[in-house]
Amino acid sequence: MNKSNSKKLTNWLLTTVFLVLVVAFSLLNQPNASAQSQTPSITTTQSTPAPITSVAANVRHLLETNECVGCNLIGAKLNDLNLKAANLENANLQNADLERANLQGTNLAGANLQGADLGKTNIIGANLERANLFDADLEKANLTDANIVGANLQGADLEDAIRSQGFTIQ
Repeated sequence: MNKSNSKKLTNWLLTTVFLVLVVAFSLLNQPNASAQSQTPSITTTQSTPAPITSVAANVRHLLETNECVGCNLIGAKLNDLNLKAANLENANLQNADLERANLQGTNLAGANLQGADLGKTNIIGANLERANLFDADLEKANLTDANIVGANLQGADLEDAIRSQGFTIQ
């Protein structure tokens, strides 16, 4: 190979190595990206962690004490139950079945009810402040005098729901 071609090849190799190093260092210097969920996250604080962890045990605890603060009730079958005035603050009720349940006066502040079935549920006077009701089914639910301040009702089905005067969803 002649000297001119050898010099061109060396320059090309050095340029290629330099570009690879620049790209590698720029990728290493990028901030990490976190996957974001479809719904806005709701930050909640819990004063005392719930000692019971299984859903079945948490349901038993709820039925015995009418309280399950911050507990895991994901996918729980609570339909047709009387949970009047229960304390479910910060509980995770994602995809739970609460159809036709009595939640009158129940504290659901900060609870995650994403995708929950609350159809035909009595929620009169319940505290849903900061609750996540994204994609929840509230069809024919009675929400009279429920506190929904800061609640996420995006995508919730409110067809034929009974609402207090002035109850609006934006």
